[in-house]
Amino acid sequence: MKKIVRYALAFTMLGAAMGLQSCEDYFDLNDNPNLVPVAPLSALLSTTTHKTGLNSQRVAATTSFFVQYVASPTAGSGTDTYQVTDYTGTWDALYLAMADIYDMRQKGIEEGASDYVGVANILMSYHLSLVTDLWGDAPYSEGFVNSTLTPGFDTEEELNAEELRLLDEGIAELQKTDSKVVLDDANDLIHGGDKDAWIKTAYALKARLLNKVSKQPSYDPAAVLSAVENSYKSNADDAEMAVFALRNPWAEVARSNASLILGGWLSEQLVNHLNGTTYGVVDPRISRITDPTVTGTYVGTPNGVGNVGPANNTVKDEVYISRNSPLTGEASPLTIVSYAEMKFVEAEAAFRAGDRQRAYNAYLEGIRANMDKLEVPVAEREAYLSNPVVGVGAANLTLDLIFKEKYVVTYLNPEAWNDARRYDYQYASFTLPANAALPTYIRRLAYPQGETSKNPNTPDSPVLSEPLWWDQ
Repeated sequence: MKKIVRYALAFTMLGAAMGLQSCEDYFDLNDNPNLVPVAPLSALLSTTTHKTGLNSQRVAATTSFFVQYVASPTAGSGTDTYQVTDYTGTWDALYLAMADIYDMRQKGIEEGASDYVGVANILMSYHLSLVTDLWGDAPYSEGFVNSTLTPGFDTEEELNAEELRLLDEGIAELQKTDSKVVLDDANDLIHGGDKDAWIKTAYALKARLLNKVSKQPSYDPAAVLSAVENSYKSNADDAEMAVFALRNPWAEVARSNASLILGGWLSEQLVNHLNGTTYGVVDPRISRITDPTVTGTYVGTPNGVGNVGPANNTVKDEVYISRNSPLTGEASPLTIVSYAEMKFVEAEAAFRAGDRQRAYNAYLEGIRANMDKLEVPVAEREAYLSNPVVGVGAANLTLDLIFKEKYVVTYLNPEAWNDARRYDYQYASFTLPANAALPTYIRRLAYPQGETSKNPNTPDSPVLSEPLWWDQ
């Protein structure tokens, strides 16, 4: 049984980790003689696993606008309408986490702690994928050495290969049986020190990376399926982080919204996807994702339009992220990668390989697993699965149906933007936000001012509609 909350000890070690952060990255200009140069492995494990969960949410807080899970209540919001926006805070958070991960890996090597080296490789691969999926080319090979404050940028293709290499190396390290230091279960805030769970997560992330290149000639559905087979077997395997200073950050957004500090409004696209408007079938997950309006209905906010209800926003006539949801409640874990998502990766790869029956079985299991995670009653779950719009049979399964259902499974997860781009935003009824700054859908972010101002090696930012290499 997964250990989710170990507050007292975890926060003791987390505080130590934050206080002892290394100066090994290029954000730090001077050594502080009052700090220990490198924290203990247990403290580094605590801070890196904690930051991984929070950074997943931080990235999703931006990308969820692009896939229209959420919409701004303010008309013409920069993120909502594809304007060039400065995400220095996100860039810095990712690289500061990678600096800690780098230190954990180096210290693990020095101490013969192969378990820690393995976890560090997996966490580094995940963070690197978040960076490259947002910006493309990025510093890595020169990013964590003291010899330069202006590291060069590696290409997207090089970084993708490095992400896969790190996962394979992480798996190999975790399969060793002679680690001089075993994983500290109390300070591993994702898998509680379970090596087998980390190996499954490495394979899940590998399946993601291999499936992401579906537009490229190198795409190999057999390799994707092999990775899936070595990943998760049930919802209990999901990679999650549930230790917070106060509460789940999505719940914080919902709590602020209730106090009229507006945020977390659900998009018309997502709501209509679920409420029967778009597909003619009501998805019972809608009542486990959000709360109904004052009229008992589910109404979303159009992206780019802003609030369409009363001017003072005091009447709940649209829907928001809910503190009552198993995904966004105050103590709900942040899901990094899930079993349900893996079933949809399997469904897509099997479909592309021509195995319709395997694809269909995985498609149904992915829906079932996600509904179980959202605590949908069995009768409602089975009614939805048997609806002819959903339970179409193996012969009638399409990629459109796979992407349609996976869109719900990846709600508030950064991976959803990768899917939207691979799918060319072809979700039913999906449209550009009102008054969009681009003539077509957004494909990348502009490099942040914090990096361009200090690193002359930063490339010029392409137009935000220019695809990344795997999206072409």
